[in-house]
Amino acid sequence: MRHEIVEKHLGLMAIIILVVISFGGLAEIVPLLFLDDTTKPVEGMRPYSALELEGRDIYIREGCHVCHTQMIRPLRAETERYGHYTVAGEHVWEHPFLWGSKRTGPDIARVGGRYSDEWHKVHLNNPRDVVPESNMPAFPWLAETELDGEQIGAKMSLFRDKFGVPYTDEQIAKAKEDVQGVHELDALVAYLQSLGKTLPQKR
Repeated sequence: MRHEIVEKHLGLMAIIILVVISFGGLAEIVPLLFLDDTTKPVEGMRPYSALELEGRDIYIREGCHVCHTQMIRPLRAETERYGHYTVAGEHVWEHPFLWGSKRTGPDIARVGGRYSDEWHKVHLNNPRDVVPESNMPAFPWLAETELDGEQIGAKMSLFRDKFGVPYTDEQIAKAKEDVQGVHELDALVAYLQSLGKTLPQKR
C-alpha cells in the first residue's frame, strides 16, 4: 500500500507534512494580500505627525511594547474594557507593527484622548503617583532630553517612498522644525494621544 511507504519513512512523511502545511498557509494568507480591508487604511486615518513619529520611536526604544499590546481582540471582555476591536486597516502604515502579545500593563490601542496630557506626563515620570498599585517603571529622563530632529525628515521620506505613507513634501520639509527642542516626554505623550482615534473608543 502506498500509504505504508510514507508511514515507514519518517523523512518522507516530514516533507509531505511541510508541503501540506505550506499550501494551507498560502491558502489562508495570500487572499489577505488582495483584500481592501487588510491593505487599505481605514476611513479618516491620517499618518503620524513628525512629533508623534518621534514619540513612537521613543516608545519602541524604551520597550513599552514589551508590556503593552496594541491589539484589542474581538471578544466581549476586551471590547467592553478597551473599545472597538483592532482592525488590519488601522495598521497598514505601521512599520514595525506593535501589536504585542503580553499584557503586563493594559492594552493601549485606544488610549488616545482617554487621559489628559498632564496625566500622561505624571504617569510616565512616576506611575505610582496616579496608579498606586502600578509596577510600571518610571521614565524621568524623558522630561530632561530634547529632540534634535536631525533624522525625522529622512525617516518620513523613507516611510513615504518605501511604505506608501502619504506624507507631503511640505510635511517632510517642516519636520525638523516641528520637533527640534521638544522634550522626549512631550513627543511620547503626543504619540500616545494619537492612538486609536479613527475607530469608536470606549469611554
